[in-house]
Amino acid sequence: MVPVKTLDISQIGEALTGVPAGPRVVVAGNFGTPWTLLRAVDETLPTYRLYALNAQPGVPDREGVTLETSFVGAGMRKKPQLVYYPSRLSLVPRLFGSTLPPDVVVLHTSTPRNGTVSLGIEVNILPAAIEACRARGGKVIAQMNPRMPYTFGDAVVKLEDLDYGFEIDEPLSTHTMLEPDETSKAIGARVAARVEDGATLQMGIGAVPDAVLAGLTGRKGLKVWTEMFSDGVLALEQGGCMDADTPLTASFLFGSLALYEWVDNNPRVLILRSETTNEPALISSRPLMTSVNTALQIDLFAQANASRIRARIHSGFGGQTDFIVGALHSKGGQALMALRSWHPKANVSTIIPLVDEPVTSFQPTAVVTEQGVAQIYGLDEKTQAANLINYAAHPSIRAELWEEAKELGLA
Repeated sequence: MVPVKTLDISQIGEALTGVPAGPRVVVAGNFGTPWTLLRAVDETLPTYRLYALNAQPGVPDREGVTLETSFVGAGMRKKPQLVYYPSRLSLVPRLFGSTLPPDVVVLHTSTPRNGTVSLGIEVNILPAAIEACRARGGKVIAQMNPRMPYTFGDAVVKLEDLDYGFEIDEPLSTHTMLEPDETSKAIGARVAARVEDGATLQMGIGAVPDAVLAGLTGRKGLKVWTEMFSDGVLALEQGGCMDADTPLTASFLFGSLALYEWVDNNPRVLILRSETTNEPALISSRPLMTSVNTALQIDLFAQANASRIRARIHSGFGGQTDFIVGALHSKGGQALMALRSWHPKANVSTIIPLVDEPVTSFQPTAVVTEQGVAQIYGLDEKTQAANLINYAAHPSIRAELWEEAKELGLA
C-alpha cells in the first residue's frame, strides 16, 4: 500500500506550496464538488483560474477568480468573469494537454482502500486532468470523504497519484425524484413507446427522463451507456428490466442516498472517463442505442439550439452531439429530441421557423413533444418540416409556422 500524505484542512498552504502565481485549478464539478477543500483553496490563492464542468451554486465567485468551463452550470451562468471554451464533452479531456494545462487538480474521493481511492459519483473529465497535471509537475489533492461511494472503472485512483489527502466528512449532494407533471408524462410515454427490449439507453436527469424510465418497467434486457444516471435506472434494475450480464456504464451519478449506497463497491456499475462514455464509435457499437436529449429550440430544418439564449451561453454542447452521432450509427439505434412544445416560463413556442442561435445539433431520428412524434430521419426536408408543425408544435403556433415554412421554401 502506497501512503499518501494526509493533512488537516488548516495545512492547505503546505499542499499548495510551489504552485505558480495565477494557477489553473481543475475541480470536480457536477454534483461531486469537494466544497470544504475548494473553499480552503480559494482562501489560500489570491488569484487563479477555476475550471469546473457544470459547476453548481457555491463555487468561488469573487475578484481574482476567473471561471472556466466547457459546460456552464448554474454556479457560473451569467457571471462576468466566465470564460467559455466550446467543445464536445468527448474532446474536453484533450484540452488539458493543450490549451488548458492544469496546475492543481482538486478531487472528491472515497477514503483509501487497498492503496487506492475512488472518484465515486464523479469521474467524467477528471482522469485526464490528473494525468495532465502530473505530467507537468502540478499538484493533485483530494478531499477523502467516508460518505463517497467506492465505484469501479476509471473511478479508481492509486494513492501514488495523489500528492496530498484531506480527510473530510461532508454530506453528498442528493436528488429526490418528483412526480412528473402531465406534460412530462405525455412526452415520457411517447419516448418510452419507442424503446425496444434489449435497447441501450442514454438520457439525463429531470422530469422527462424520469417519466421515460418509469414507462419502461415492462421491458427486458435493457442496458445503460450514458453520461449519467439516477434513481430511475436503479428502479429498472430492481424491477428486473436490465440485462444482468452488461454493466451499467456512466461517467457520473446524481441521485438519492439509496442510489449511492447501492453503487458503493458494486461491480455492476462502471464509472468511466468521458473519452470512453462519449466516444461516438463506442456509442455506435451499442445495440439499439437510444439517445434521449432535449433542446431550448428546434427549427423547421430540424436544427436544435440547446446551448444559448439571445446569443449568450446558457449551457454548452455537452455530450449531445457525441450521443446523437453515435446513436444514429448504431444498428437499430435512434436519437430522440424530447421537449415541451411550449416554453412555460418564456411563454413561447419551442418549435420555431429558423434558429438564429448557434446550432448545437441537427437531424435527430425524431422530435417528441406532448403533442406527438415528428419523424425526421430519412425524410425529405419538406416532410420533416410538415411533421414538426403537425405533430410536435403547439396548435396555437401551427398556422404561423406554415406561413414561415412557405417563406423558407419548406411548403
